[in-house]
Amino acid sequence: MCFQLAVPVVGAPMAGGASTPALVAAVSGAGGLGFLAAGYRTAGAMVEQIGRTRELTDRPFGVNLFVPGPPSDAAVVAAYRRRLLPEAEAWGVELPSVIPPDRDDWDAKLAALIADPVAYVSYAFGLPARADVEAVRAVGGVQIGTVTTPAEALAATRLGLDVLTVQGPGAGGHRATHRAEDEPGTLPLLQLLAAVREVTELPLIAAGGLADGAAIAAALRAGARAVQLGTAYLRTDESGASPAHRRALLERDATTVTRAFTGRPARGLRNAFIDRHQPHAPTAYPEVHHLTQPLRAAAARRGDLDAMHLWAGTGHRLARSGPAADLTRALWREAGAPARR
Repeated sequence: MCFQLAVPVVGAPMAGGASTPALVAAVSGAGGLGFLAAGYRTAGAMVEQIGRTRELTDRPFGVNLFVPGPPSDAAVVAAYRRRLLPEAEAWGVELPSVIPPDRDDWDAKLAALIADPVAYVSYAFGLPARADVEAVRAVGGVQIGTVTTPAEALAATRLGLDVLTVQGPGAGGHRATHRAEDEPGTLPLLQLLAAVREVTELPLIAAGGLADGAAIAAALRAGARAVQLGTAYLRTDESGASPAHRRALLERDATTVTRAFTGRPARGLRNAFIDRHQPHAPTAYPEVHHLTQPLRAAAARRGDLDAMHLWAGTGHRLARSGPAADLTRALWREAGAPARR
């Protein structure tokens, strides 16, 4: 399998609205590889976004899927709900009392991608079943597994995936640990790349905290075939990030990893909500995601940076505004593209 991009920059799939069809098309159109985020969307909404992206570009792009995990302990979710109730009452929102099982419309999404394939399919939060991998392979899709440890990389390799995204600790948003209960590792990205290379010969995409040409060049020198950036695109013209989120990237300094918003470890800008609730947040994904959704939506409506989930990687202060295609080309140029070519 050949994995080669004219510009080895991948636009990270950012679930929740940041990765718009326009952003995906801009990154792919600049020679990189854009990714739609299917997480939290229905299969129908995913198909609609694929169609819109195809209207905007004839270049290859990908779709990212969340691999569903087992249901969480209802008792720990109920306990966290009780803790959040005073906050919900203060802001006039209602928290769900019953959260049904949620597989993120996995089966329907997979069926849609098999019926009408895209060039690349990537997986986060675990690995699909072997039968699913074989079904996607049969229609020609290049499959990318997201890994955070050498053990996860070895499992993805044995499953027969084509490429691995190696996600280091500086990544914004959810850490892609294969089990929600696992604490994400802290091994720096370049060292993690070396450790993963010891167990696999698959092409590697480096991800996590990369935001400028120097960091991209270092990851490529360390053996990555490409780099993946998400936070770096949040302030671009095509990003779906809210004005408050864009502002916070410049105004706030500290990031931290928390389960307070979703029940899965995720890196975001530290705020008062995290400080209040992180010590009590259970390992319960996606149940906590659904539980806190009304609170997060209300905070977003009022632009409350101390109550919003503001996903951001460690390089967030380097995020730039302007067209995403221009940023893609500029980052590659600053990384020293002519010399490498």
